[in-house]
Amino acid sequence: MPTKLLVVESPGKIKKLRQILGSDWLIKASVGHIRELANDGEDSLGFDLHENSVNCRFIPRGSRGADVIKDLKTAAKQVKTVVLATDPDREGETIAWHIQQALGLKNPQRVVYTEITPAAVQAAIAKPRTLDMNLVHSGLCRSVLDKLVGYRGSPLLWQLHNGAKSMGRVQSATLHILCQREREIQAFVPQDYWSVFVDYAEGFRAYYHGQVGDRPADDATEAADDAIAQTEEKAPESKRVTTEAEANQLVAIAQQHPHKVVTVEGKRVNRTPPPPFITSSLQQAAGSRLRFSPEQTMKLAQTLYEAGLITYMRTDSTELSPEFCAQARQWLTTNDPENVPQRATRHRKVKGAQEAHEAIRPTDIHRASKDLRVELEKDAFDLYVLIWKRAIASQCQAARVRQTKIITQSGSVYWQAKGQTLEFAGYTKYWNNLSADTELPTVQQGQALTLEQAAHEQRQTKPPARYTEPKLVQVMERKGIGRPSTYAPTIQTLKERSYVEITKGSLQPTGLGLAVDDFLQDALPDLLKTEFTAQMEAALDQIAEGGEDWERYLTSWNQQYFAPALINAKQAILKHLGKSAPIASQEKTYKKTSTQCPHCQKPMSQIPSQKVKKKYFLKCLEGCQTVMFWSDWKHQWEVPEPKTNASLALPKTQTLTNYPCPVCKKPMEEHAYQKDGLPKKMLRCSDIKARNQPKHKEAVYFLTAKGWWSPKYDLLAPCNSHSPV
Repeated sequence: MPTKLLVVESPGKIKKLRQILGSDWLIKASVGHIRELANDGEDSLGFDLHENSVNCRFIPRGSRGADVIKDLKTAAKQVKTVVLATDPDREGETIAWHIQQALGLKNPQRVVYTEITPAAVQAAIAKPRTLDMNLVHSGLCRSVLDKLVGYRGSPLLWQLHNGAKSMGRVQSATLHILCQREREIQAFVPQDYWSVFVDYAEGFRAYYHGQVGDRPADDATEAADDAIAQTEEKAPESKRVTTEAEANQLVAIAQQHPHKVVTVEGKRVNRTPPPPFITSSLQQAAGSRLRFSPEQTMKLAQTLYEAGLITYMRTDSTELSPEFCAQARQWLTTNDPENVPQRATRHRKVKGAQEAHEAIRPTDIHRASKDLRVELEKDAFDLYVLIWKRAIASQCQAARVRQTKIITQSGSVYWQAKGQTLEFAGYTKYWNNLSADTELPTVQQGQALTLEQAAHEQRQTKPPARYTEPKLVQVMERKGIGRPSTYAPTIQTLKERSYVEITKGSLQPTGLGLAVDDFLQDALPDLLKTEFTAQMEAALDQIAEGGEDWERYLTSWNQQYFAPALINAKQAILKHLGKSAPIASQEKTYKKTSTQCPHCQKPMSQIPSQKVKKKYFLKCLEGCQTVMFWSDWKHQWEVPEPKTNASLALPKTQTLTNYPCPVCKKPMEEHAYQKDGLPKKMLRCSDIKARNQPKHKEAVYFLTAKGWWSPKYDLLAPCNSHSPV
């Protein structure tokens, strides 16, 4: 009969912990939060703000929360000792406090561990502590703050009647970053320029580097260029030439004058190993190398943590335990002795990091990959390998790179060639983040060179790129918006609210997202400023460290900033509602087209819209108000069909095919449907229950001009797809 109760957050940990702790322990899961702020009181906030205090009222989180509380109360009565082992962060500490309050526990023991291994769990159980109320207060402050902003700010958006659902402290600041970039892209005007180069018979290409008498690039500029080249695949370019006439003149000089080597420089540069993963860098690397979304990365990391394979995956610390460093050094000594450094590399701390526990790493570096490949699903295994490689790389020697630079001259013009070769791989054997080798031939100062050709290429400046999900996580971390546990949920919320969408792998604000951001810039501009949000995060950190009273901070913030800001925001609503005048009253501002209205034959006008691919639709402003949308399928403007007619025109049909599902190998079905008024076809698993599971959600193919194509599995090999099985 168990005498002790261990309460964890995730039920996925229970099996592993039972193996470690044995029959004397009863293990239950809270399944995350069991309580939440009530929905009573002013604005349904569930708390009251007084002069210097906050009175919170909590209720079970839905029927599930009520059931969990009831189950935990029953379990607690059966044992002598209750131990709270929720996750080792602020949120976990807050959940532990809620469990204590809901169960009426007087002296619960609190234990934390960052890996589910026998040594770590037993060590934690042997040294229980009391609840850290500073962490709890920081967690409560975040909950109250976020609900205050969301519940009092979101109703402002609803008055716009444009489909906006919510705003939030972190959510809105993150949306603003995306919208700022989108406006930069929209305002960008491309400029032509020319890249001028010469090819030598000696086997290398050099680019225009300036004229005799030009001021040479300083060391800082050279170092910056080298740093970019270290981590990016950057196409070599000449010093920019802004007119074709100048480019032709440089080519003529190169053709008319002999060429010789002016200087040859060579230096050896050490590239230090990257630090082990923190939450943000894991999401970035998994996004760029495995094409995982932040949400997918964290779900997979959670399964690896619960299986005891990696340390806790929500962290902003690059520190590693001495035990792991010794383990990694032993592994390198046995398997890669030339990569053992004289002393372990010390990695720079992340600014503003809480550093509550160590970086993300494997719990046992000696686990055989052939065994794990059988135990884990492919995506989870790939993520584990990524974590393993990054952790071992962080403990390796620096890579040694030989950089070469050749400056040549013809007439009054200098040309430059840069090369780079890897002399000692070091950490890059496990984590290669260097550009490919570019080897230059051996030449001597003063040596004459044979010109093969001189030419130029016309190019055009490009607008700033939209953020990918991993890149946005990097920006959020750098600007101090949110914390490791909030990056993925924030991005997911923006997608669910239809404020952003994925376009060619990048996040693009929708028309709704831009409208929301535009309104909030007038209504609550401070909440969109990254430094303002970062200061709030810093205040939460200070509360967690015991440096500030959470109730005094929150009531002061509301009195001095938020309450007055809401009053000003109501004036912004009137301003924006005034902007939303009927289109007919503004018809003279819209461009008329040669397309005639199919009903009254009046000329149609272009109406800008971010919600359609063409960025505008047509409307008959002079007559019957008919609207038309561009059809990519038929390459013409069309009046949209009523939805009822559309569904009759193309009924949804399913036909079994000979194509096997890439996940379960059952036959896939061909599904016909309609989207945006166009007929579409897709292949999906014929097992209805299976295709609702997470691993099946990406197992779909869409009919394209090249055949059946999947974002995850690429083109499908041909077969008799239309033959029923």
